[in-house]
Amino acid sequence: MVEYLILFAKAVFILLIALVIMPVLIYVERKGSSFIQDRTGPNRAAIGPFRLAGLVHVLADVTKLLTKEMMIPPHVNRVYFIVAPFIGFTVIVGAFAVIPWADTFHVAGREIPMLVADLNGGILYILAITSLHVYGMVFAGWASNNKFALMGGLRSSAQMISYELPLGLAMVGIFMVFQSVHLNTIVQGQGELLWGWLPRWGVVVQPLGFILFTIAAFAEANRTPFDLPEGESEIVAGYHVEYSGIRFAMFYMGEYVAIVLSSCMITTLFFGGWQVPWLTTQQLVDNADLLLKIMLGAGGLGALTFAVWMFIYGQRIKGNFGGSIKEKEGDVLGVINLVVAAVMFAAFFRTFGLDLPEWGARTVTLVVQITMFVLKVCFWCWVFIWVRWSLPRFRYDQLMSLGWKKMIPLSFVNIVLTALVILLIDRAGG
Repeated sequence: MVEYLILFAKAVFILLIALVIMPVLIYVERKGSSFIQDRTGPNRAAIGPFRLAGLVHVLADVTKLLTKEMMIPPHVNRVYFIVAPFIGFTVIVGAFAVIPWADTFHVAGREIPMLVADLNGGILYILAITSLHVYGMVFAGWASNNKFALMGGLRSSAQMISYELPLGLAMVGIFMVFQSVHLNTIVQGQGELLWGWLPRWGVVVQPLGFILFTIAAFAEANRTPFDLPEGESEIVAGYHVEYSGIRFAMFYMGEYVAIVLSSCMITTLFFGGWQVPWLTTQQLVDNADLLLKIMLGAGGLGALTFAVWMFIYGQRIKGNFGGSIKEKEGDVLGVINLVVAAVMFAAFFRTFGLDLPEWGARTVTLVVQITMFVLKVCFWCWVFIWVRWSLPRFRYDQLMSLGWKKMIPLSFVNIVLTALVILLIDRAGG
């Protein structure tokens, strides 16, 4: 019974993290695009006195999509039309089951792997289940009985076939270096040091594989410059042109969940996953007291900095709303963050002289590793946004040419070079 409860708790935890990052990504995308394009971005919607610097716009969008009428055009295949949005979203969420968020957690004589399904071929499971994502787009394009939707569905299938191959081939070098397809084993292998100082991350031992994998990940997530299945300037909105309400939202959310999944895979395979550079799990456990102080101190300083920023922001917007109560938002948020900072600093000083038990030290280590993993994932999510608002869309022939004529041959070159290097190292060591 306990095993099932632990499994359920892990599944809920990972699902909540993936779904919480999604609305944050939507907000960051809007504000990030406005920053890149030198404009203000959304900042006018409010709930009472609070505008939350544009965050309320995300809540308004969610409310609109949940309450908007879901139209079903005539002459569509109703079964596939209704099922299609759920296929794309659910298979992407299911892929998170094998992503390791931290090292195995030891507590009360029990070993708890920090992933839902501890499969030996975890990466193969991800490739298998994410390949089903394209069925949602193809079903939507075909069932809509619309030439633009059908074109988007055809493009999505061609794009998946073209870039699933280099995506898988780019990982072969990682499998050869770390001699495993088990994701947690690959992450643990990246905790070693090369020449005594350089973390043995995948990006260090497989630089070409990293570049190929990242490009293919953009195409698999249908993100600009590879968003050909949607191509607003060419095929209106592609496969989801006939969708509205929550059904459209499922496609919309699926794209952002795919960004999070791609960022998790890049982090896990090439950037050490949950590994903290130069610190093993045991070293983290041994220094848990210091780590707890650093986390509380950094949290207090961060909250204090944000409070000061909010007070400055409140002064800056005064007079911009005709005496509206919205001007008080900065002051209210500033006070809230001052309280948070005070609590964090109080906890920080309370830790002096505190001797953490073994379970407490391991819990602190778990929090540090999850935090490190999430920070790396957030960085790569920002890279996805950054690239979208920096590069134009490829032409369809350019997309196909890049995948088949350049990336696939380079993937085979990377495999051959990796094999030669491993052979030379083995002979030199022998």
